[in-house]
Amino acid sequence: MSAYRTGVQKADFHQDTRQFFRGKRVAVTGGTGFIGSHLIEQLLELEARPVVLSRQSNPRFLTNLRSNVELRKCDLFDYKQTFDAMGGCPIVLSLAASVAGIEYNKNHPATIFQENLQSFFNTIKAAKENKAERFMVTSTACVYPRHCSLPTPEEEGMKDEPEPTNSGYGWSKRMEEYLTKQYAFEFGMSVAIARPYNAYGPRDNFDPKSSHVIPALILKAMTCEGGSFPVWGDGSHSRSFLYVDDFARGLIEVAARYAKADPINIGAQEEIKICDVALMIAEMVGELRNTRIKPIFDPAGITGQPRRMCDTSKLERELAFKANILFADGLRNTIKWFWDEYEKNRSMYTGS
Repeated sequence: MSAYRTGVQKADFHQDTRQFFRGKRVAVTGGTGFIGSHLIEQLLELEARPVVLSRQSNPRFLTNLRSNVELRKCDLFDYKQTFDAMGGCPIVLSLAASVAGIEYNKNHPATIFQENLQSFFNTIKAAKENKAERFMVTSTACVYPRHCSLPTPEEEGMKDEPEPTNSGYGWSKRMEEYLTKQYAFEFGMSVAIARPYNAYGPRDNFDPKSSHVIPALILKAMTCEGGSFPVWGDGSHSRSFLYVDDFARGLIEVAARYAKADPINIGAQEEIKICDVALMIAEMVGELRNTRIKPIFDPAGITGQPRRMCDTSKLERELAFKANILFADGLRNTIKWFWDEYEKNRSMYTGS
């Protein structure tokens, strides 16, 4: 197992990817968060030199890596700060995003759209002006319309409107993809466009006001009284979940080996109904709590896109990439991490 990372399974990088990153400074926006901190660990495995652009002076998830990571104080909403902080980095990976759970996203489309694009304009312009050799934007499956083909191919990323409950986020990511393509066309930038599916795993956002479905359900199961916890919807809606280690590895492989200004899905082939996710969480958390608990479904709850299933054919064809972590294994690892985290930082999640 890596000296930097303690995931389910060590990442297996392509030889060309190892060569691409070895010894290079890599500027990462969003490097202090859930996905970003795992990506930083994997960059260290590749013997890269990560440079994290962040407003945080002591990011929690990078505490154990501070001696191996260069942290440059930067507000991405300030162009000069972004340009200066990116200096000397031939590779730029753009992960920073303004996004939360489905309820927040539904109620704040303008805020999410504006914040994502304001910071991204500065990021990509600074990368160009610093003459970055490679730029990667992290998009999202939220660009797809509500009623898309299943599994969903990349060609439908600009079809119709993005799913309404994530419209602000979906449109902002469509525009980020568009701008990245046009920077490649007009300025000759070498760019990669990664379009990953729903992430989950250790260090996810478990704040009940802004969390996504898996951490939200885990927290509910951990804290429920009376043997049950609520689930929005009847459970028939589905997702293609991607464990964080596979997510980060996918971004890295796309950045190194698919600089074609062409979106490419990153995901797992598993399509899982939320009812099955809730039942698995109830069983796994129940084992830890030594009690029997069950989900209670609310058909009137917000559910978003009815089905989501990743078409991985392009990813497999172009990069021979497949997700390594089965959903059950990743879910168990996530619950174990949060069980330990909750015991240490209970007040952070309960407000008490």
